[in-house]
Amino acid sequence: MPSHDEENTVDRSEKRVWILRILFTVIFVLYAVRLFSMQILSGELYRSRAQNIARRITVIPAQRGEIFDRAFNQPLVLNTDSFAVSITPAEAPPDGMEGLFSRVAAILEIDREQIERKIPPRYYYLYQPIEIAVNVDFSLIAALAENANTLPGVSWQSKPMRNYGDSRSLSHILGYVGDITRDELTMLYNRGYQQGDTIGKAGIERQYDEILRGKKGLETRTVDVRGRRIAGNSNNTREAPEMGKNLVLTIDRSIQTLAEKALGPRIGAAVVMRPATGEILAMVSYPWYDPNIFNRGDSGAEYQDLLNNPNKPFLNRAIQSNYPPASTFKIVMTTGILAENAFPPEQLVDCLGEISYGDRQWRCHIRRPGHGRLNLHQAMAQSCDIYYWTVGRDHLGVERIVSYARDYGLGEATGLDLPGEISGFIPTPQWKDRRYHDRWQGGDTMNMSIGQGYTLVTPIQMANMVAMVANEGKIYRPHLLKEVRDPVSGAIERSVLPELIHESSVDKKIFEAVKRDMRGVISEGTARFPLNIKTVEIAGKTGTGEVGLQDRWHSWFAAFAPYGSESSEDQIVVSLIVEAVNAWEWWAPYASAIIFQGIFANQTYEEAVAALGLQYLMPVQGRRE
Repeated sequence: MPSHDEENTVDRSEKRVWILRILFTVIFVLYAVRLFSMQILSGELYRSRAQNIARRITVIPAQRGEIFDRAFNQPLVLNTDSFAVSITPAEAPPDGMEGLFSRVAAILEIDREQIERKIPPRYYYLYQPIEIAVNVDFSLIAALAENANTLPGVSWQSKPMRNYGDSRSLSHILGYVGDITRDELTMLYNRGYQQGDTIGKAGIERQYDEILRGKKGLETRTVDVRGRRIAGNSNNTREAPEMGKNLVLTIDRSIQTLAEKALGPRIGAAVVMRPATGEILAMVSYPWYDPNIFNRGDSGAEYQDLLNNPNKPFLNRAIQSNYPPASTFKIVMTTGILAENAFPPEQLVDCLGEISYGDRQWRCHIRRPGHGRLNLHQAMAQSCDIYYWTVGRDHLGVERIVSYARDYGLGEATGLDLPGEISGFIPTPQWKDRRYHDRWQGGDTMNMSIGQGYTLVTPIQMANMVAMVANEGKIYRPHLLKEVRDPVSGAIERSVLPELIHESSVDKKIFEAVKRDMRGVISEGTARFPLNIKTVEIAGKTGTGEVGLQDRWHSWFAAFAPYGSESSEDQIVVSLIVEAVNAWEWWAPYASAIIFQGIFANQTYEEAVAALGLQYLMPVQGRRE
């Protein structure tokens, strides 16, 4: 008969067995419930996830829209077929990454370091393809395809490249494209940009990137465990990309070439504009650069050379360089003198070639005996410094000079549709006090009266200034975009209309008088020889900007034509500067003469030069106004 202790032991064993049975039953029930939930209640969700794991989504890049000049007959920028090669790091064996890089580099004929820079070790876990080479020749793609089984994670796709042709002086207008940077992606991610996107970096490419870029397509394909495509699967889909919109610019290619050749290999800038609409017909900045270098994967050295070039070829001098306006500022002064009745326009000022003020002698550009006795019209025509020094300092005053300069739009950006425009500068007594802790002197007013001292403008602002005279008080926003067109049908989706940005309160009769005085500069004044054109009557102003050198100066010319036209619709404004770093030849008036002759006589540069008899022109010596 079992003892009491033995009975207790049996009872405890039976309890443990029951506990284990209950525990296993509970576990089984929980697993059954979980399986039921996964397979029945949430089955569709997990099937979808399983399919997604077996799918590969490939982005199909969209072609960027093309860019045309105003004639819309031949693109300035188009797309050419090309291939890009990418590596998805997570699909490659981590321990064999270096070997993979070496094999790919050997096939593509590039340095392995180029791949390592784009795929550092911290990217090895990424399942996102990383582009390692662009503009790859088809023969190299074929070599990759032949070795595909030994190149896990390597892929390639068609990627159209931008072809800028022989852009020359158009490079600053068109700009170029490149891969989006991390900083750019941070700012633009919420606008649909992603890693690996191509984005406009400068010029029109950057200004209108969202219009040009189009919409990327997607290709979804089902693959096996080795990543090979499973043909005939119903889950394979393709969403075609949409090409970006085409842009039509206001640029006239023939006028652009004319202005480019007229400026020649001289550091400077030229702007040709319709004052009645603000349309930019030509914009030249020399030196320029070739945007096609950015299509090459090994462009780093060329890019660095351009960055280090002391002549700064990336700088669009038409909108990004400040210059003293010199005697072209006398247009502002003349307007202020007439509008304020500050000094009777017929009253004479005696120019003896120099005057004494403060502790220095102020010398006119015509030394003794000077210009003699001049009224306002004659002073403008002969660009007499002593007249404007005297009237500006003693009668008009700095505050009113500043007011009229700002009325002409100086000291603020024009709003041209290109990135990077600067605003120039109009000084004031308050600014000088804050900046230099010094009071404004009469000598500062004298300097400002002839466009020297602290005053700074850009060539595009100078064009706007002359446009305001031509329009008798109105300024329209300068612009380069003329139309947005559908890339397939060519239908116009948007047209840019003239935008009035300022209308002066100055009486139109004042502007009529300023026009007459500007015409006097050509008919009887400083520009009568270089602008002696029979094709069209021109009204303008020369300028010689001092930069502290004894043998050279900035050469300015700003003008409009035809003078006397009843409608501003057919008028053209030219603003041109040749920097003082060039050998002195007073070239701006001659270059402008060639441009006006070419435009209004419908001639090429060579024909215009011959018609004006300038083919044998020797450099002009000495300082001129």
